[in-house]
Amino acid sequence: MFSSCALSRACLFHRCLLSQYGGFAAFRYRDFTAFYIARTFNALAVRMVDVAIGWLIYQMTGSAFALGLVGLCIFVPNILLALPAGQIADMYDRKHVLVACNLLSASAAIGLFVASVSGHLSVPLLYAVIVIFGIARAFSGASSQAIVPSLVPPQHLGNAIALSSAAYQTATIGGPAIGGLLFAFGGTFVFGATAFCFCTGLVGYLILRRRGVTDRPDKFSLAYMTAGLSFIFSKPILLGAITLDLFAVLLGGATALLPIFAADIFLVDPFGLGLLRSAPAVGALVMSIALAHYPLRRRAGLRLFQTVALFGIATIGFGLSTNFYVALGFLFVLGAADMISVFIRSSLIQIETPDEMRGRVAAVNMVFVGASNELGEFESGAVAALIGPVPAVVAGGLGTILVAVICARRFPQLYRRDALTG
Repeated sequence: MFSSCALSRACLFHRCLLSQYGGFAAFRYRDFTAFYIARTFNALAVRMVDVAIGWLIYQMTGSAFALGLVGLCIFVPNILLALPAGQIADMYDRKHVLVACNLLSASAAIGLFVASVSGHLSVPLLYAVIVIFGIARAFSGASSQAIVPSLVPPQHLGNAIALSSAAYQTATIGGPAIGGLLFAFGGTFVFGATAFCFCTGLVGYLILRRRGVTDRPDKFSLAYMTAGLSFIFSKPILLGAITLDLFAVLLGGATALLPIFAADIFLVDPFGLGLLRSAPAVGALVMSIALAHYPLRRRAGLRLFQTVALFGIATIGFGLSTNFYVALGFLFVLGAADMISVFIRSSLIQIETPDEMRGRVAAVNMVFVGASNELGEFESGAVAALIGPVPAVVAGGLGTILVAVICARRFPQLYRRDALTG
């Protein structure tokens, strides 16, 4: 594991190397650079272990429904813990929350490594570890979203959001491919690499500066905990953006079925599965870099609905593909479209929300959107078990397009939103 001093030097080098370019302005700030590195390694760990666990469960069970349960095991902790996680993110130093979550994730990864070495891996154990990862994600998600505006000045917030997304997408590209490659040598190698990445991310969070809490209540309360929900419902633009993404992700969860497409339709190995998982992230990374250099300045609401519809079209194209490389192309487009919608929604949330409420609002956003990823995976697995993977993916894409049309009519303020400014 890197020492704190070594990682600090890496942050300084990275910042000096990139900050001279306008599209990388956020790297001028030490804390954002440390956060960026930690987020990259954490996302790398998550994506590597996702490939290994998904492949192992499908190998052990041969069941699409069992793959869907992976998403459910992450969704349940997210939905149950989201509001407490938001309150904790606003009550305590967000750096400390992120450190604690990383410790939990690293411990779970080490446990998987030990179980693999000793030959004690089982489906119940894999599900149990997924739940632990889900708990860590529930608490870290709210704090990691809420901390970004405090790492850079307001004029560089959009750049920080784009670069933070780029960090995640970079790891999402490399993680599945590396995980699939390492899995060729056995799950032990994947779990060992996952533990290393979580530990490296832990160091990145440890060197962040402490930040004071401006609105800390004396104790937990339901009113304080649900204030983020009330705030979102009082802002039609935020409610519309979150609702749109909620149903689009819920219906378009094709990634849960990638192991089936890889093994049964495209006839590829775990490395091929890794490429399929990486393709959306390649599209998202390309788009995030473009947004960092050329941010959206006009007609943001219209672009949001257009990209959600494009997401649905790409989902349909993937579901109907019989050629591996054509499928990669549709997944690339899917990821690029999703990146634009994520950027617009994230920018609106950060701009419209005061700092003392960002943890609780981020937690609600996770319930509506983040957790819907996992629930969408469960829905896709369950539907695929009933009607088959191809019809399930195509139906999800059609549903996503329909959601975009309905939400455009239901939330006209969001549709007419022009600039991403307060």
